[in-house]
Parts: sequence; structure tokens; C-alpha cells
Amino acid sequence: MHRWQGRERFVILATAFGAGDAFLDAWQAWRDDPQRCERLVYIAIEPEPPTRDALGAAQDAASPLVEALRAAWPPLTPNLHRLSFDHGAVELLLAIGGLRAWLPELVATVDAFDLATLPSDSDARLAKAFARLAAPDAMLVAIGHPPAWGAALSAAGFNVDIEQQAGRGAIHARFAPAFRPRRAPARMPAQRAEGERHAVIVGAGLAGCAAAWALAAQGWRSTLLDRHDAPATEASGNPAGLFHGIVNAQDGLHARFNRAAALAARGAVQAAVDAGVPGSARGLLRLETTLTVMQMRAVLHRLALPCAYVEALGADEAGARAGLALDHPAWFYPGGGWVQPAGLARHFVARAGDRAAWRAHAEVQRLERIGSGWRLLDASDNTLAEAATVVLANAADALRLIGAADWPIDSVRGQISVADASRLATPRVPIAGRGYLLPAIGGEAMFGATAQPGDADPAVREADHVANLAQLARLTGQPVELTPADLRGRTGWRCSARDKLPLIGAVPELAPQGARLEQPRQVPRQPGLFLFAALGSRGVTWSALGAQVLASWVTGAPAPVEASLLDALDPARFVSRRARRGPNRPPSSRE
Repeated sequence: MHRWQGRERFVILATAFGAGDAFLDAWQAWRDDPQRCERLVYIAIEPEPPTRDALGAAQDAASPLVEALRAAWPPLTPNLHRLSFDHGAVELLLAIGGLRAWLPELVATVDAFDLATLPSDSDARLAKAFARLAAPDAMLVAIGHPPAWGAALSAAGFNVDIEQQAGRGAIHARFAPAFRPRRAPARMPAQRAEGERHAVIVGAGLAGCAAAWALAAQGWRSTLLDRHDAPATEASGNPAGLFHGIVNAQDGLHARFNRAAALAARGAVQAAVDAGVPGSARGLLRLETTLTVMQMRAVLHRLALPCAYVEALGADEAGARAGLALDHPAWFYPGGGWVQPAGLARHFVARAGDRAAWRAHAEVQRLERIGSGWRLLDASDNTLAEAATVVLANAADALRLIGAADWPIDSVRGQISVADASRLATPRVPIAGRGYLLPAIGGEAMFGATAQPGDADPAVREADHVANLAQLARLTGQPVELTPADLRGRTGWRCSARDKLPLIGAVPELAPQGARLEQPRQVPRQPGLFLFAALGSRGVTWSALGAQVLASWVTGAPAPVEASLLDALDPARFVSRRARRGPNRPPSSRE
């Protein structure tokens, strides 16, 4: 492991995770090495991961590393799981599935390949996939594979030695291609001045505060600029917000991203709750009005979604969990719940520690490109900050700053309603569906909410209270003996993309010339400028994973989601859709 010494980051990709012993050995070796790299990332591709109890079979059962791995072990859903240890300095990316399926989906620069299992027949496409991921001088070891693999790897740019060990071929290879492999513009590591790891973040709502935390976990400093005197005073200022995954029979991009995000949110919210932020990660019910409970369970079986992630409950079971009679079956998310958004945002900044600085009353009016960086100016053209790396996390105003007002993004007005909890039966866990109802919080019951794109009225309206009461009656199946006069409310605006996914990634050139633009990863970028916005009504659910995705863009760390999901979240998707549509065809309502 001496190759990791003195490095900022060292990335290992391994197959045959087994009981996790090889990862635990690497982690222990990293801890024991005083000259270790700053950050160790271990990517494991495993079609049949072990249960929590089976982890560390060859280790001391009382080992603190084994205990930490077991405590962090996720529900084994079929996606990429990011587990963090030693204050973020060690990461395990667990890809549940087969090698052929996962190699094209990984976005990483790998320094060492430990390939304990490979297909028996050599495969030029797999060898090229290893080359796509390989860092210069990356080492590859594969035990027990035929010499034909040596030819495939040689053709892909590896210098290969083949040894015989106990009658089996052992491949040792170093990546040293005669040519530099082409990488898509959006997948190239960010360029920065030597030693400079600092970003200016515009906006200190959930997105901006989470970005500061995720960048700090990668060893970066950040400066948060916000026009208000405290974080999270706008869309993140509601008393409470929900978080949960979703289930969809097609298990498409939305379902996969929301599942991964909900799993990340659970850990972030629980850490905040443990630190005193109001909230709970003890479960959430989402009513199902289309499928029967038997059909729901059939979907879960087909998608291999474990009960640790979601359960399908009949109406009686759901009602028992809620403590209220319910008319419909429900999806129960044991890792869902609610949290005070502003408290979660402040907790993200607290976790960033001295790597995050906060500046109030700093409203950015425009951006100016200067040399290899950016200047941020206020309405009087005074310089607020200069930086090589800027993250725009200021919701819809970010689109004004980059000149993308024509993107299909809406500012959506929402109004919540609040009643005295004594006037309304409240559930033990949040109930969501068409509307939502939270458990009693500080003697108050909160429910809602309306959604009105393009509505700029800040007033709390009686008509919206009426709409929220109607939603509440449909949600609970019970008459509600409240009137608008019994309610208080709050309005806010959510920035939401019409395709119902956030904007996370490097800001594209808005009018690129002479480039292949049909795929987001091919679109040229504005150097050092990143976007983390359009979290809509799912800010609590999306903030933690979204921030980690953003940090991987900024720092070049391995992405915590699949390449197909990165494309779906990429702000350049709107440029690509326009290119695919052609100049003469109007956009659809979702574009």
C-alpha cells in the first residue's frame, strides 16, 4: 500500500467483497500507516453482499472497525451505497450487482484494481472499461484468470505480466497507454491551482449548507454567502419537512435517485436529531390509492427491495403504525421521517467545522469571469468575493446569474397550515400522499401544502387553508372539524424543475459551438462554476446525497451515484434535450 503515501486520495476497485475482510484489512493498513493518503476510497462490486451479522468473518468480532462497518451497513437495495468512516477520510462505495452492469456506471479515477473474480472468457469491452477508470500508472491484479485476459488488457493500454501460481494464471498489470484516453468534458477532474481547495457557495439554505458539509468531508474549505442574517430563512424556513424514498414498478431514474437520497438523508437527519435538532427518523407512511396491498408486495418482490427500506402495509396495519384509522394501504419507510429544515441546515454547517465560513448580508448581483476564476459582485458592483471555484446554491436566482432564465424551472409558491394539536388527531409518524400530516410538534399540528407555480403573493390566504383542509380530509379519510379561522400559515417558494429532478453539476456553456451535445456528459462547461439547485419540495430528502454528488464534481472524488443518474441530474441535460430536439421543434411541457 506504499503507493498511497503522500497522496490526496487513493481509490481501490475490488470484486468479491465477501464478508468485507479485504476492505477491513485495507482500512486497518491505512490507519497504521503514518504516511497514508488523506482519503481512501474503496469501491466494491458485489452481486450478493453479506448480511450485517456476517461482516468481518475473518476479523476479531470485537474489532472497532467491524463494529463501525456493521453499524453503517445499509438496507441492501440494488444501487450504489456510500458508507463513510473516520470523519469522511475513508469511504466504502458498495455497488450491489454484477461487474458487467456496474463498470459502465462508475465515475471514478482508480489507482488499484483488485480483481479476484473475472469472467472466464476475456472481454475487450471490460478491459476498455478498466482503462476508462484507470489513473496513470494504476495497478491491476487478477488471480486465477486465463492468459487471454492479458491480451485484452494489453490492447486496452496495460503493461501486463502473467505468472503461474498453483497452476493458475495471475495477472499483474500497470496502466501505461501509448495514448491518452479521451474523456467526456463533464467527467474530467476539475482543474485548480496547486494546493487550492476552496469554494465560494452562494446561498445558505439546505443546498448551500449541505454543500459546505460535503466539501469539508473532501478536505475543502468553503465560504457561504447569503443575503439574510441567518442560514435557511427562505424555502428552508418551514417548521418541519419530510423525507422518504419512493417505489415505482419501473424503478426508473426518479425512483433510483430518491431511494439513494432517502438512505443518505436518514443518516444525516439522525445525526442532526442526535445533536438536538427537532425531528425523527423513525418512519413515514405514504398512502397508496392505486394498488392493492398484494400488488404492492409483488412490486417489492420483483424489485428486490428489502423491508429495511420499505414495507407494503394494508390499511389496518398502516393505521396501527400511525395510531389513526386509515382507508388505504400504505408504503412504510422505516428510515423516513421529518426534521426541522433550518436546524438540519445549521447542523450541516456545524459538521463542516472550521472548514466553513459564513458571511451574512452578502447578496450576489452578478458574476464576472476573471482569469482562471470568478468575481462575485453586489448591486453596487462592489466585490464580495473572488474564487476559482463557485457553487451556486441560491435556488431560482442561480439561473439569473448564469443567464439560463429559459430553462424549464419554476418558482412554486407553497402555503402550509398549522393548527393547535388539541384540535386535530395527529399520527405517531408522518403520513404523506396527496398532502401530508405531521405528528404533533411543540403542541402544533402541521399539514399541507399548496403548490402554485408562478404565484408571487406572499400573503397567507384563506383559500389555501381551505385547499389544505380538503387535502387533509382526503388523506385521513375523516371529516376535519376546523375552519380557516382556526389556522395559522406560512408561505414560501420552492425552486423546482419540471422533470422533477434537481440540478447538480458543472454549469454548461449555454451556447456551445462545434461540440457533440446529445448527451449531457459531452457538453462543454464553464470552468470552476457549479450548480446545486431545484430541490423543490424534497430538499430534506435530496440535500445530503445531492451535496455529495456536488462535491464529487468539484473535487474529482468518485461519484456516489451511477453515471446514468449523474446525467439525469446534470444541468446540461437541458442543453442536450434542445440539441436532440433540433431548432424547429418546440419543447414539451416537461422540458
